[in-house]
This record gives sequence, C-alpha cells and structure tokens, in this order.
Amino acid sequence: MELFTRIFDSYIGILSLGVLLFIIGMGVWFYKFFMKKIEQEEKAQKNK
Repeated sequence: MELFTRIFDSYIGILSLGVLLFIIGMGVWFYKFFMKKIEQEEKAQKNK
C-alpha cells in the first residue's frame, strides 16, 4: 500500500504512472494493428 501512496502523492509519481499506462496502451494498440495487417496480408495471399 505504501507504493500506491508514493505514486499518487507526488506530481512525478502521477506522471510516471501516466507514462507507464500510455506505453502499455501503445503496446496493445500496436499488437492489434499488426495482427490486423497480418490477417489482411494472409487473405490477400490466398486470393492470388
């Protein structure tokens, strides 16, 4: 619980948490984006 109070207690902690959440969200977005592109490419290869 001390970890949460340190994170939310200071401005730097809140910024760090925001950066971590942004990076995780960006990773999820890239994963979905690349999986969709791979699926589209496989469909295009089958249609040839």
